[in-house]
Amino acid sequence: MMRMEILRRLILTSDRRHSNVFFMLVISFLILLPGEVFSQVRLPQLVGDHMVLQRDTKVRIWGWAAPGEQVTLRFMDKNHRTRADRDGQWSVSLPPMPAGGPHQMDIRASNRLTVRDILIGDVWFSSGQSNMVLPMERIKEAFPKEIAAADYPQIRNFFVPTVSDVQTVHADLPPGQWKVTTPENVLGMGGATYFFAKAIHEKYGIPIGIINSSVGGTPAEAWISAEGLRDLEPYASRVRDLRDTTFFQALLEKHRPEPARPIPDVGTSGDLPWYDPAFRPSGWRSFWMPGYWDDQGTRNLRGILWFRKEIEVPASMAGKPAKLFLGAIVDADDTYVNGVKVGHTGYQYPPRRYTVPEGVLKAGQNTIVIRVTNTGGKGGFVPGKSYVLTNGTDSIDLRGDWQYQVGGVQAPRKPGEQIIQPFSAQNEPTGLYNTMVAPAVGYAVKGFLWYQGETNTHYADNYQQIMHALITDWRAQWGIGELPFVFAQLPEFMQVDFSPAESNWARLREQQRQTLTVPRTAMAVTLGLGEWNDIHPLNKKGVGERMALAAGKIAYDDSVTVHSGPLYRSHEITGSRIVLSFDHTGGGLVARDGGELCHFAIAGADRHFVWAQARIEGDQVIVWSDEIPEPLYVRYAWADNPECANLTNREGLPASPFQTL
Repeated sequence: MMRMEILRRLILTSDRRHSNVFFMLVISFLILLPGEVFSQVRLPQLVGDHMVLQRDTKVRIWGWAAPGEQVTLRFMDKNHRTRADRDGQWSVSLPPMPAGGPHQMDIRASNRLTVRDILIGDVWFSSGQSNMVLPMERIKEAFPKEIAAADYPQIRNFFVPTVSDVQTVHADLPPGQWKVTTPENVLGMGGATYFFAKAIHEKYGIPIGIINSSVGGTPAEAWISAEGLRDLEPYASRVRDLRDTTFFQALLEKHRPEPARPIPDVGTSGDLPWYDPAFRPSGWRSFWMPGYWDDQGTRNLRGILWFRKEIEVPASMAGKPAKLFLGAIVDADDTYVNGVKVGHTGYQYPPRRYTVPEGVLKAGQNTIVIRVTNTGGKGGFVPGKSYVLTNGTDSIDLRGDWQYQVGGVQAPRKPGEQIIQPFSAQNEPTGLYNTMVAPAVGYAVKGFLWYQGETNTHYADNYQQIMHALITDWRAQWGIGELPFVFAQLPEFMQVDFSPAESNWARLREQQRQTLTVPRTAMAVTLGLGEWNDIHPLNKKGVGERMALAAGKIAYDDSVTVHSGPLYRSHEITGSRIVLSFDHTGGGLVARDGGELCHFAIAGADRHFVWAQARIEGDQVIVWSDEIPEPLYVRYAWADNPECANLTNREGLPASPFQTL
């Protein structure tokens, strides 16, 4: 007999004279029911209003309900019925559908859910670290017209919040929602993925859904499942250890975050704080903005420094709101204008773009004060960035002479005292797969976008193995065949070396290039899109559009458009010269600036590289140096920042860095 029927008869036959006893009996019975009364059918985070479903393939819709509960899903005038299993899980398989919409989906069980404004198109699962997640808001000054025109109702974005776990595979993503692309919503969309989606949508005329599951500063192995790492050491052993409760608890105890070490600051402890307009500095030192204090007379200082500048504001700016651009600061800052705090940033990477409220600026002398805290590395103001106060019409250049004073010095550690790094699951193998990939595996996709590698440059030589494992794992987990995998190669970054040198970034780019041996992969070479002074370069439009070209080849069967720059294929040693052959030469090889080829290096058996001469002959490049009469090896663009590397095809796509073996 069903338990609900038992409850009905209990109510009908009860003795109402003992109402309190009866009430408690009914409540107890309801509590013991396994979901038949209180259960509500529910859906995973990805199944919601404005979602995009993958066209031309079977689509799985799933969720949870009471065990055994019947669920009816109605979509495109068809009913699909199923029952929840003993664990309360249910799923329905929809047949392949053409692109289109909008549609509505109704799910009925003990309750009813309606999912509205559903499109059918192509869904791309994008992942990686900060350059994949970097939002349009961070690059809005570079692309104001693009943002104002971002009215694309058929481009939708689902941003996955960060959650990590090394011990448990999660059943669902953290709370999120699909958002339609508007000038307002686009600010929260990844820059690279927005420009990718826009290029694909405009070229092929289909709805595009982006699932952006990315976390800054994370290694590639964190995004792979335990199964995917089973044969890859040392990660497989680490996964086994982390799943051992005793080991894991001991690890947490060992890496318990150490208490904060406060730095006493005389700049805030006196009668007048140093940002107060009434404060008059005495004995402050000179500082040239931008720059690092280690380079300007204050060596190895870790602590708090105050910077101050008096500026003349014209009457045309007085009283009006303004924007204060302070480039990038290492590490944290609190910024004041005329004693009013206008901004705070807690770490080095975000650009400082602070709003000065109406009424703060006055005609004549005004004071800007910046309190900078740095506890590791060179502190200061990153050169090559924008340092300006502007209201859009008038601007004041803030570069030049400032004054500074030390507010406090971080106490040095005792001899032998080690810095305890707190445990971070997001930096461990499987730590992000378990939470930000696995719950999305049931959602059909067109392919994958990947932009990552900066964190792995510290141990670059096994990156190809890691990527092979990741691609193989994701394809197996999704179970939809050999899904296209498009990835971005790292751009140029850091200072320029004017002699051939070793480079971890170059080694990782080479590992990325070799990842192309995996079938149905394509690489977007991003040379020319980086910035020497910013690990988060602004030109995400170039990145997204180059990734879209790559996707056109492997995901959309575009055999006409040149999708890649030249890729090294082979070489032949002819006397004192090495002849290089390339794939993807397009309309022919050229030097980007029309001058001589740059950034080729050559070496003999000792692998001591020297700069080489190089010239284009047809679809080949001839490389030589009078210093190396018996050459064996060539490198191209082998540096952290190969600034002058200029080999491209006529379509303007740059050649990938490489080395011959």
